[in-house]
Amino acid sequence: MKKVVKFGGSSLANAEQFQKVGDIIRSEESRRYVVPSAPGKRYAGDTKVTDLLYACYNKAEAEQDFSSILTEIKERYYEIIRGLKLDLSLEEEFKKIEADFAAHAGTEYAASRGEFLNGKVMAAYLGYEFVDAAEVIRFDKNGNFDAEKTDKLLSKRLQKCERAVIPGFYGGKEDGTVKTFSRGGSDVTGSLVAKAIHADVYENWTDVSGFLVTDPRIVDDPAVIETITYRELRELSYMGASVLHEDAIYPVRVANIPINIRNTNFPQDYGTMITAEPEDMGDGDVITGIAGKKDFTVIALYKHMMSTERGFVRRILAILEDFDCNFEHIPSGIDTVSVVISNSSIKGRLDEMVDAFRKQLEPDGIECFENMALIATVGHGMNRRKGVSAKLFGALADANVNLRMIEQGSSEINIIVGVENKDFETAIRAIYNAFA
Repeated sequence: MKKVVKFGGSSLANAEQFQKVGDIIRSEESRRYVVPSAPGKRYAGDTKVTDLLYACYNKAEAEQDFSSILTEIKERYYEIIRGLKLDLSLEEEFKKIEADFAAHAGTEYAASRGEFLNGKVMAAYLGYEFVDAAEVIRFDKNGNFDAEKTDKLLSKRLQKCERAVIPGFYGGKEDGTVKTFSRGGSDVTGSLVAKAIHADVYENWTDVSGFLVTDPRIVDDPAVIETITYRELRELSYMGASVLHEDAIYPVRVANIPINIRNTNFPQDYGTMITAEPEDMGDGDVITGIAGKKDFTVIALYKHMMSTERGFVRRILAILEDFDCNFEHIPSGIDTVSVVISNSSIKGRLDEMVDAFRKQLEPDGIECFENMALIATVGHGMNRRKGVSAKLFGALADANVNLRMIEQGSSEINIIVGVENKDFETAIRAIYNAFA
């Protein structure tokens, strides 16, 4: 069995955390490829190494003295090295970084050095081979990620490595220029490595014991999701749940490699397993997760015989395009259609948009519902059980939550409801308690 293990910044913030990580890796022979992030915060109020690198480079770019911040960064790494009792020097690496900063090598180069240096430390600590991500994660000359070339480079290089450390977050162009991923960069690297070596599992180690059924800021101590499919994860992520970004999921999803979210501080916890297909739930849980977002506007249009008027919805979309405005949902009926738009997309132009709808569509009536929230209840078990919708709507009615919109996708793995912002938290608690 082959596993790729990725560790986040909180898991590698200091020597004590490094030792936990080392114990985890050494506890299983299969954990052969390691993807580290840059050191995170050691305590509340501390600064992440990546943020220190940004601050350091900003001074360099402004032609100011950046030596004190660079010394602070250097000390962060040597604190870890001393704590691990390693015979390792990073002086040559820091000399190069200092020269490159002075030569204005770029913000992305600066940001990537946190992972680069932590990769060096991790490789020395484990006795694994260090593989610079800039050599195997490829971006084209325009800065676009090249998935095909990356897969070839990674596969070829890692075939020669029995065990390796590949820093997360960054890659390189053909000319050697360093390029970073925009979001969840180390998660993306781990996914790419897993695909390249045909891993059996991609373990993503962080500071939580898997994904929670819903937001713990709203529901006290919500249950952990033991198993979730990629489709369910995508639905929850789209609705605002703090989960892995789609870019981090895609490479392993197409290769049908499961992801296991684990907790570095509680390695005995099973965490959450993300799979391509749902498990046979039997009489188990009906829903997988609940997520939502606030601040939407619903524009409801009424027109007699709307369903017989060709091109009506197309014209709605054309108006939205004219306003450079994205829509979230368009639920419809025989003589009605509603457009759900985030307030951030409207950008204060609601009156103008309504005027455009009125002039170009000539509806019998228009209503606007502002300060709305959307809540998605997601689960593969929903499409095999009777009474799920009744149970959900009954729970909301018992909680005195007024529904403004109801939509169920054709996949039948989610039900989306629209409520007023003020009822958002109450609605999520009611749904959770109904199915807990």
